Amino acid sequence: MDDRRSLRLLLPRPLRRLPADLTAMLAVTTLVNVAVFAPLLRETPLRVPLGLAFALFVPGYVFIAALFPEAGESPTAEQSTDESDANGVFADTPFRSGIDGIERVALAFGLSIAIVPLIGLLLNFTPWGIRLTPIMVSLTAFTVVATAVAAHRRWELPADERFHVPYREWYGAGRAELFEPETRLDGALNVLLVCSIVLAVGVVGFAVVSPPQGEQFSAIYILTEDDDGELVADGYPTEFTQGESAEIVLGVDNHEHETTDYTVVVLEQETETVVNESATGPPGGENETTENETTVNETVVTDQQELDRFETTLAHNESWHHTHDLEPTMVGEDIRIVWLLYPDGEVPEEPSIDDTEYHVHLWVDVDEGGG
Repeated sequence: MDDRRSLRLLLPRPLRRLPADLTAMLAVTTLVNVAVFAPLLRETPLRVPLGLAFALFVPGYVFIAALFPEAGESPTAEQSTDESDANGVFADTPFRSGIDGIERVALAFGLSIAIVPLIGLLLNFTPWGIRLTPIMVSLTAFTVVATAVAAHRRWELPADERFHVPYREWYGAGRAELFEPETRLDGALNVLLVCSIVLAVGVVGFAVVSPPQGEQFSAIYILTEDDDGELVADGYPTEFTQGESAEIVLGVDNHEHETTDYTVVVLEQETETVVNESATGPPGGENETTENETTVNETVVTDQQELDRFETTLAHNESWHHTHDLEPTMVGEDIRIVWLLYPDGEVPEEPSIDDTEYHVHLWVDVDEGGG
């Protein structure tokens, strides 16, 4: 106890006097900022439960604490201080002008749901926009300012009128209920209740720490840059003169739930369309002698050449945009440019569309030029 008191004396006086519930709100705020911005922690699932607890409760709680610094009368409180303390309620004196603990908790959730979107709406009209860093900075600043106002207003009240959370009364009542039951049945029910709570917390914690991975896939696509410098899936170059090039932005997305090595092979192909007719037999009655024929057009590669090859390594949910010059060497109409994506970097000796499920293509016409 002496060591704890000596450590507490190292803190500034305003922090030593800060009420326990407001200290808890600042502690949650600090933990959320560490989980969001710390290099090693921001990629872990820890930020999810902390972020939910912070966004759904903390801003509203400190705002209510600033509005109502005085203690309130609980609906179940008796009309005497001794009886109220025995029941372990928030208000320990009758006829308070404030609000009780249940009302504070309910209003904290409701106001948090209103305050957080309102701050996001205000950020939308600023140069910073609605992004993670501005939102966290704004909510943290709001929480700190509201906590300071709440603490100052409580300090201005007499000690017996200030709102406080009776942690010691709760602890004493819980200890007596768990370790000093009136009957064996009460003791068995208490043990069952504790085991159920531990099991529920363990299941929820496991679900948060080890969420289902979902679908695993990669993606490849091509983009161009418009007049405003934005990347768009439009305006692709389709007319080339031999020896000239055009700029293409290659995009790769990793949703494999693990860090993956990628290889992209760029091919140019000369193709021809082969018409296959397959007979499926008479379509109907005895007098019909013609057969029903199905026409299938198949694109066959007659010649191909590798234009370029790129490699990159991406973490899960990471994207890669690579700008490169596309310069076809084959001459003719309907030259097919194909980008083939190979996860794990395993590329066959003669790559083709049949070797990978991830590919994108572009049809171009190439002129010989020279007048």
